[in-house]
Amino acid sequence: MITQLGVIMFVEVFGGSKSQKYHTKRMVEFCAKMLMPRLHNLDITVNLTKPKGAMGYCLELDDKRTFELEIDRTQSLRQLLETIAHEMVHVKQYARRELNPNKEVWMGKTYNPEKTSYWDLPWEIEAHGREVGLFIRYCEQHNLAKQKWTQIP
Repeated sequence: MITQLGVIMFVEVFGGSKSQKYHTKRMVEFCAKMLMPRLHNLDITVNLTKPKGAMGYCLELDDKRTFELEIDRTQSLRQLLETIAHEMVHVKQYARRELNPNKEVWMGKTYNPEKTSYWDLPWEIEAHGREVGLFIRYCEQHNLAKQKWTQIP
């Protein structure tokens, strides 16, 4: 459990290597602090696995404070952390009720994902738009910017 700037959070990470677990936990905590500094009592479980069909998923569980992320552990460490940042933007969207997890409703407007391209869905635009910036800021804060794995090949 961590307590930072009013965020009380419980983060569990399952699967993956020791390095993946270490950075995953720190990235989740960093993103929560950056995206939701005033939200309390977040409970986030991260499963580093091999999901089918995507690099990662975000599921809201019982209430708007309990989440499960499923992240593809076969990605490079940089891509894995960018995927976590992407999914943490979805955590923020669900927790703040910007995105309704049961319907495709964003900020009160309904979208049909069958008629709207994935890339044009507003919740995906925000998540893709913020993932790299969150990764870069994480690396800067943790003095990782010069590490070879943080660079684009």
